[in-house]
Amino acid sequence: MEKRWAFKERGDREIVSSLAKQLCVGKNNAGNDDLFTYEIVAELLVQRGITSYEEAERFFRPKYEHLHNPYLMNDMDKAVERILVAIKGGEKILVYGDYDVDGTSAVALVYSYLERLSSNIDFYIPDRYSEGYGVSVKGVDYAVDSDVKLIVCLDCGIKAHEEILYAKQKGVDFIVCDHHLPSDTLPEAWAVLDPKRVDSHYPYKELSGCGIGFKLIQAIQKERNRPFEEILNFLDLVAISIAADVVPLTGENRVLAYYGLKVINRCPRVGIEAILSYSKIKHESNSKDYFSRKLTISDLVFLVGPRINAAGRMESGRKAVELLKSESREEVEQIAKEIDENNNKRKDLDKKATEEAKMLLNSCENLTAKKTTVVYGKDWHKGVIGIVASRLIEQYYKPTIVFTKSNDLVTGSARSVKDFDIYAAIESCSHLLTHFGGHKFAAGLSLPEKNLEEFKELFEKQVEASISDTQMIPEIEIDMEIELGNITPRLFRILKQFAPFGPENNIPIFCSKRLMDTGFARTVGSKHLKLSAVSREKSSFPFDCIGFGLAEYQKEVSKGSMFDICYQIDENDFQGKTSLQLNLKDMKIIN
Repeated sequence: MEKRWAFKERGDREIVSSLAKQLCVGKNNAGNDDLFTYEIVAELLVQRGITSYEEAERFFRPKYEHLHNPYLMNDMDKAVERILVAIKGGEKILVYGDYDVDGTSAVALVYSYLERLSSNIDFYIPDRYSEGYGVSVKGVDYAVDSDVKLIVCLDCGIKAHEEILYAKQKGVDFIVCDHHLPSDTLPEAWAVLDPKRVDSHYPYKELSGCGIGFKLIQAIQKERNRPFEEILNFLDLVAISIAADVVPLTGENRVLAYYGLKVINRCPRVGIEAILSYSKIKHESNSKDYFSRKLTISDLVFLVGPRINAAGRMESGRKAVELLKSESREEVEQIAKEIDENNNKRKDLDKKATEEAKMLLNSCENLTAKKTTVVYGKDWHKGVIGIVASRLIEQYYKPTIVFTKSNDLVTGSARSVKDFDIYAAIESCSHLLTHFGGHKFAAGLSLPEKNLEEFKELFEKQVEASISDTQMIPEIEIDMEIELGNITPRLFRILKQFAPFGPENNIPIFCSKRLMDTGFARTVGSKHLKLSAVSREKSSFPFDCIGFGLAEYQKEVSKGSMFDICYQIDENDFQGKTSLQLNLKDMKIIN
């Protein structure tokens, strides 16, 4: 599939040059090559909003002291006071959270902490299918029937006005810990912790739901005059939530993720260890780190997150909480086995539904002319249709909705392409819908089956009227263009310090132009390309390159055609030798 290359805007030259010189100061025997290395580093930092040496030091050397005072968050004092009063008075507290990774990790964190202070703690995860997302009346009724006087809800609740009012009428107080955008008014809760409140002055707005939970226990710890170090072991859960919920890896999230990864790598909780025992990441007894290699945010996204999510998709999110809070090795091994089986079942259902969806789409005569991908399979599992939508985006790259039958309605999961507001397009069809919700890039919706064809036609018209041809071409965002000769071991060592990587701090992608192969280009498997690239016009050492899915370029490259590449700088370990390698994201043949 054709991809468009979008270069990030270059930083102010004076700021970049000044920052590069400051970074280079104090380096022994620093020469021009070192200065140029630091100019590349400074450019990357300025693109990330870091313009001074002090800001760069905070970026490269995160410290606990960089975390904000939790009491800067609106209502934090009220929340802490109410929880401590409940504990002192022996009131029953219910920790309530969503069924996804962020919600279940948040519940595991807050429940585990409060359990240290009181034996009168319970938790609740709503059922994806019978209750849906967020606070439900059924959940409130459970609290009332269980004699709960206080609910602490996490990763949800900011828009649960009716449910929270219902709880209040039943004599149950609510503390909302959420990170989603509120509506014009806040729910009638005892306290509302959400940095996205209009009246919020909290310095950082992008915490995960579990991150809000951590700020709550940080504040309780502070109020109890207990050392901060006692809650550091909870940062692994925060890191997992940050990775899975795709929140920006900036500011306070960077500090939380940085130290959360340290906890996971040095002393993982037994539940995480049990989950990873089903992956290729194994325990290494002779290493100072717990695993055979250091886990990254990417590992949490692809190895841990899907397994935790599988519990809520296929069975119950309660299993995920039990896994994450348990200290019993025997218990977590059994739960991890069940969750892995659920994940394998999820993968089978996902694969089957994706294949069936592609068959349906490929049978459409006018598929190419359409601006949307909308497909319906009444027997597809509701828990996988969001994943199927994402897979269809990868192949067709159009605003996508995958529908299945759920009870008496057709339920859909929507995913968008870069910079297109799919929520607005769905909202314009709202008169045909029973329910819808979400945001710019992802949404959920339901409607009577009789409205489906009319919805598909109207949705297509709305998207066609507002999407540009450019938006329907996948984009690769490139940080900057450099010469191959600029790539050095020193540069790579510094680039590794940009981790943890994630949204708004992605692994840098570079571009180099007018290159040629040294004669070693070949295909690996049926889809991948290996070559050795050199600059045609400037002297440089050859660099080994691997291009996953780029085998189609092998013939042109082998003929001696010049090409441009965009890539990440990586390491390749082969037969005990480590060397730099370029991981190609795309290439363009120069005719």
